[in-house]
Amino acid sequence: MSQPSQSIDLDPALFGDASPCFGCSPTHPIGFRLKFAREGNEVVTRFVMGQQYQGPPGIVHGGLVTTIADELAAWTVIGMKERFGFTAAIEARLKRPLRIDVETVGRGRIVRDGSRLIKVGISLSQRQRETFSGVFTFALLDRAAAERLLRGPLPESWQSFCR
Repeated sequence: MSQPSQSIDLDPALFGDASPCFGCSPTHPIGFRLKFAREGNEVVTRFVMGQQYQGPPGIVHGGLVTTIADELAAWTVIGMKERFGFTAAIEARLKRPLRIDVETVGRGRIVRDGSRLIKVGISLSQRQRETFSGVFTFALLDRAAAERLLRGPLPESWQSFCR
């Protein structure tokens, strides 16, 4: 019988207390404040979406579901590769509604690992039923390319992830 994978928490403060990230900043006033852990070859998040994120009554807005998946994909790159990527392409399938006030489990894994592009497979589920699946392509940028994209200097807390 195999042992369960050890869970290693990933620190959302990696990018500084003033991180503006809507998905993971622990201090963003209206953000998701998602937390992530590495479990074997996956990065996992668990969360419950509140009523403020509804589209139709009782259902999380579809654009926000995709935002959650994109954030999980980004943290999969961070957690598995210790790199920061920028979203280049999204393939998404909303399989069933993501309900508010129900725990969601998200899982991300690298499905194609290249030197400049990484593809990340994402699955979101509630009550063991998949609600979302997708593949996100991330471009890995060095510091100079990241600064061109951001149109300014790369924050110090990001520098070790853009190499």
